[in-house]
Amino acid sequence: MNSAHTRRPTLYDVATQAGVSPSLVSLFLKDPGKISEKRRDAVQKAIHDLGYRPSRAATTLASNRTKSIGLVIDDYRNLWFVDLLRGMESVLSDLGYQVMLADSRPGENRIKEATDGLLAMHVDALVLAAEPSESMLTKTWVPTVVAGWRKGIPTGADLITNDDDRGGSMAADHLLGLGHSRIGHLSGSDGASAHRRAGYQRALEAAGVEVVIGESAGTSEEDGYGSACWLLDHHPDTTAIFAANDTMALGAFAAIKARRLSVPNDISVIGYDNSPLAKSRFLDLTSIDNRSDLVGVDAARRLLARIEDPTLEPERKLIEPTLVLRGTTSAVH
Repeated sequence: MNSAHTRRPTLYDVATQAGVSPSLVSLFLKDPGKISEKRRDAVQKAIHDLGYRPSRAATTLASNRTKSIGLVIDDYRNLWFVDLLRGMESVLSDLGYQVMLADSRPGENRIKEATDGLLAMHVDALVLAAEPSESMLTKTWVPTVVAGWRKGIPTGADLITNDDDRGGSMAADHLLGLGHSRIGHLSGSDGASAHRRAGYQRALEAAGVEVVIGESAGTSEEDGYGSACWLLDHHPDTTAIFAANDTMALGAFAAIKARRLSVPNDISVIGYDNSPLAKSRFLDLTSIDNRSDLVGVDAARRLLARIEDPTLEPERKLIEPTLVLRGTTSAVH
């Protein structure tokens, strides 16, 4: 058996098998577009046949880059992060970058610890999908993008987020267009929820319709259930509910069912995020698709641009949402 197959294959083994120089293999790993198609195919085949994996440590020493991006989130249960990560990886994986995830859980110290841990691993750039602490609001020393609405943005960081104000008004306009004039909203206390609530409120005020909000500290299913119970008990004439996310909408379903009412015959329900929950045949939930995957795509692209040119001015970009119609909203009866 060839000795190259009894040990970890090296760059030199790839060069020998492909019939090219080691420097050409190195160039292939850095920028394959600079190599002719014939040689590129030969190197790619040798890498595949040998099972070669470039040494990340060697790459780091040679280029002063780790080809890794740090992502800090504050709640792994939130489905928004799944789409964000998928969008990031769709851009980064083909370029050889790895995403290193740190789940900080809420709390200033935890978020700082998670961020410091990633920076200690010498990530090339950072995506903050959690609330930055006060000590992080100074200029960051690696390219940084803040994903999603946050109270504070570190100086020099970019912001890529959903246009949740527009999404909130879009949800309200949909219900108003169906003839509803008694529309309750289930909302969290801050972040994206505040923007969605503002959009809902603006649309209802413009239509001359009463604004009714059941607010809770969080946006879980249990939060949605509690807020919906309050809403239906204090405003029994409610004919439609806009929930700040699909998980809260699920809680609203339970509250409606507990009162022997049905969706959408008695009460229409619209959620937000267009999560797998909304797409399930069981719920068939009308929802606002905030295209969080595009937040991930644009965050990754912005980081790559900043890695190449750290002098770029900070950018703020809003991703436009869309309305996805399903079976939980109908004309008022």
